[in-house]
Amino acid sequence: QVQLVESGGGLVQPGGSLRLSCAASGSMLTIKAMGWYRQAPGKERELVSSITSGGSINYADSVKGRFTTSRDNAKNTVYLQMNSLKPEDTAVYYCNALLGPVYYWGQGTQVTVSS
Repeated sequence: QVQLVESGGGLVQPGGSLRLSCAASGSMLTIKAMGWYRQAPGKERELVSSITSGGSINYADSVKGRFTTSRDNAKNTVYLQMNSLKPEDTAVYYCNALLGPVYYWGQGTQVTVSS
């Protein structure tokens, strides 16, 4: 198993920036990929970005050029740097990890973009 803890959410004005962190603990050896998802009120959860164990990164079209995913293997932590935030980025952001056939999820962190 693996435990995931997100942090870094908050309230920011449009055009501002936030950096989310996802710290993983437990069995790290078999993590195949990690991802960031978000869920806005009344909407389905959607993929924001993913990073594989080999370092391949994907982004949703809606965040390309604004969000950057990175990882620190020494700290077992994945980051989501979010720049040029828009009101439509408001959502609960979740981190997940794929171990074998099982997805593990963090508890989520709220991001609110509002003036």
